[in-house]
Amino acid sequence: MKKLLTLALSALLTMSLLTACGGETAPQNDVDLTAFYNTLAEEYGWVEDAASSGPDDVLMSNIEGDLLESYYPGLADVATEQLIAKAPMISAVVNEIVLAQCATEEDAATAASILQDRVDAQAEGGAWYPESMETWSNAQVIQEGAYVAMVACAQHQAEIVEQFQQLFQ
Repeated sequence: MKKLLTLALSALLTMSLLTACGGETAPQNDVDLTAFYNTLAEEYGWVEDAASSGPDDVLMSNIEGDLLESYYPGLADVATEQLIAKAPMISAVVNEIVLAQCATEEDAATAASILQDRVDAQAEGGAWYPESMETWSNAQVIQEGAYVAMVACAQHQAEIVEQFQQLFQ
């Protein structure tokens, strides 16, 4: 009888261990943020070459180096696998976007905090003009696991946020 009870308890323990392994979540799919940005650029007329731009295009530039540190203090120190930061250098229309895949979810949370600081500073007067500050007050920072985005766009804000979120569904 003891052997039968021991065998039954062993089987129950083994089954419970195997059941615990089944609860793991699958890792998040890799998202190509460059491809996503390029899709947005094509859809909304964002270009990087002034010579080939049309009258309705928005001339976008990379935010990097000292400018990256000025706009988003500490973001360069966050471990990222992908980082795209773009904005028009001179424009009366707010159109700033940052897309990042961080090494960990904790790094993404740090990046999100840095990006939210930028949004708050611009909305509270850093953008100077009332229309620009209003656009910044509607800007969003979204974290999806190890991915984070900051979208501050006067004309396509909701659409871009929705498209970013759909990448993870």
